[in-house]
Amino acid sequence: MSEKPLSLWVAYPEDLQSESMTQASVVLLSEEERERLQSLRFERRRREYLANRMLTRTALSQFYPLAPKEWRFKVNAYGKPAADPECGLRFNLSDSHALAVCLVADGAEVGVDVEPYERGREIVEIAAEVFSAREMEQLEALQGNGRLDRALQLWTLKEAYIKARGMGLSLPLKKFSFVFGGAEGIRLQLDADFEEEAGRNWRFCLLDFAGHRVALMTERETAGALQMWEARGLPAPPVRLPDAVVQWFGAA
Repeated sequence: MSEKPLSLWVAYPEDLQSESMTQASVVLLSEEERERLQSLRFERRRREYLANRMLTRTALSQFYPLAPKEWRFKVNAYGKPAADPECGLRFNLSDSHALAVCLVADGAEVGVDVEPYERGREIVEIAAEVFSAREMEQLEALQGNGRLDRALQLWTLKEAYIKARGMGLSLPLKKFSFVFGGAEGIRLQLDADFEEEAGRNWRFCLLDFAGHRVALMTERETAGALQMWEARGLPAPPVRLPDAVVQWFGAA
């Protein structure tokens, strides 16, 4: 399969307050996914999960000749999902109560995290527990909204990185840092005793969309343009949005 662009897909859980859209999305799910959906206690969380699964299936079918309801998935030991059987596509997903996102690439690992702006205050309160000494030094040099924004940037970048690695919170959050400033703008700095696979060439960016901060991570050497697609529920087809204008950081 020829290489496809890096693509970020978005959907809105609140769209699924419509019974018709909900039912049209539920029919795409596997039996296991339906059981998981029914096990969720709160209606808001069920909408988030359903939007997440609908979006992932719709996105993958845009780039591979398989209908959305035909996709099957497996997870690794840390819970990162992958297509089963292997098809060459890599994806990662994240959601909040108002926005679900799915990042898709061809043959390159990816990670994505999305957080609403208001989470900055919550993250500042736990910063010392999750940020490295270098990150904390830079964070504490900021005041007011600048500190809140930096906390949100750091959290989403760290989440996107551990998800791209496919190891989640098994990775020690304080052993790697996103350092701001200098010619690089933002750089990923690993502690000497932090394990990383040889040859990985991570690139990352931050963008703002619909009241959320989104961090994207990819191991492509050249990330290039970022396509954006919007899925507003079924049976409506997905809509191509204008390509996102982002600044990529990391190795050239």
